[in-house]
Amino acid sequence: MQPTFELSSTSRECSARTGVLRTAHGSIETPCFVPVGTQASLKSLSSEEIRASGTQLLFVNTYHLHLRPGEETIKALGGVHTFMHHDGPLISDSGGFQAFSLGLGLEHGVGKIADIFPDEEKRTINFAKTAKSLVHVDPDGVTFRSHVDGRKLRLTPESSIRIQEALGTDIALALDECTSPLSPKSYVREALLRTTRWAGRSLEAHKSKRQLLFGIIQGGHYRDLREKACRTIGSLPFDGFAVGGDFGRSKREMVRITALVMNSIPRDKPRHILGIGEIDDIFRIVENGADSFDCVMPSRLGRMGHILHKSKIKDQRSTISFTYDITKKVFSKDSKPLDEACLCWVCQTYSRAYMHHLFRTRELLGYRLATYHNVSFLNTLVGDIRRAIRNNSFIKLRNSWLDS
Repeated sequence: MQPTFELSSTSRECSARTGVLRTAHGSIETPCFVPVGTQASLKSLSSEEIRASGTQLLFVNTYHLHLRPGEETIKALGGVHTFMHHDGPLISDSGGFQAFSLGLGLEHGVGKIADIFPDEEKRTINFAKTAKSLVHVDPDGVTFRSHVDGRKLRLTPESSIRIQEALGTDIALALDECTSPLSPKSYVREALLRTTRWAGRSLEAHKSKRQLLFGIIQGGHYRDLREKACRTIGSLPFDGFAVGGDFGRSKREMVRITALVMNSIPRDKPRHILGIGEIDDIFRIVENGADSFDCVMPSRLGRMGHILHKSKIKDQRSTISFTYDITKKVFSKDSKPLDEACLCWVCQTYSRAYMHHLFRTRELLGYRLATYHNVSFLNTLVGDIRRAIRNNSFIKLRNSWLDS
């Protein structure tokens, strides 16, 4: 198969664009939101529900599937698509983010949704409450101490590619080193050199003709290092590129970094933003030319009873939130759907009062229904964004959501 990416339209208002990415398991319309199904499972949802939610592309994770049940088991059972009964496109992480989350992420106490941008949290890192790294990075690869059973395992660019090819995902990522917003520039520079070397080794190791391979643009929040990554990794013959790592200490820095990278890597290849997916973030990165983006936010918040909806609510920090907490008593007798404008089957069937009851009694059905709604909600929003880009009304849509 000769994979292709075609640009369909470009906004006259900004750098937003639509396109089609063709994979072995189907075409993906971009911009595209990518839910995260780390263990070959989007928590609480069946593969049928994942498809019904409008999901075009789903993330699975190399590190976690290597640990359990193992890529050879999955391969013997027909590959990850057959294993999880999912016939749509799948993308696999390289294990690079786990090198961060189980390494510097633990040491620095950053990496969760609320902790990505330390400056915006107005917090001081309490190193007494951070944890010891489970990771050792060297020039050749990464050694992990398993968070499951403590055994050692090794990932190199070559073994990461071998695992992803055994899984049989449609898109694989080259092994990279993700740094922390708190890492000194000297370390970020060393990590970028490793990531660049590993990118070349990943390309050499990759043999699958049915699997796309994306390179990772790192460099932290340092302009010169990001520019260097765009020149070096952006010049390599990857099928697409993902932008990862440290996006700075605030959302303003994130926008600056993504704009810089989008303007500096090949325009004719798909561009994915790793780990970004809150509603205001989506509008900003799409405005700068992102084609796809993943985030655990809708499923994680759904399991906590936080419901996505269009009406904006100011929280204690006077920031805008597009969620509300269904566990609050105010919803105990509310007959309205989760979101009155949402057409998902959850909103067409169940009331806020019933959802409140499910969460207050810790019924598992509540987690499933809230997750489905949240994922469907974001997929519907991104579908609206695609139409707005084609109609040159993206800025109007953005403003109607963000009041810019």
